[in-house]
Amino acid sequence: MISVPITLEQLIQAVRQLEPDDRARVANALVELDLRSDLTALLTELYTQPPVDEVTDDDIMAEVNAVRQQPRQA
Repeated sequence: MISVPITLEQLIQAVRQLEPDDRARVANALVELDLRSDLTALLTELYTQPPVDEVTDDDIMAEVNAVRQQPRQA
């Protein structure tokens, strides 16, 4: 693999010279990286939260019955 140091501006200029299909591929690759980054952050946040207590069918039915017994609002 050959490594050539270039500036960000040089990279942008090189991408602008690509054919539309190739520019689209570069854009898609950048979007995928961004989405992966967002997904990783979301998963990290999800796993750092405390576990949710399990809700049983009995819990759900008790809540449904409690709501049904409340007076209806017009």
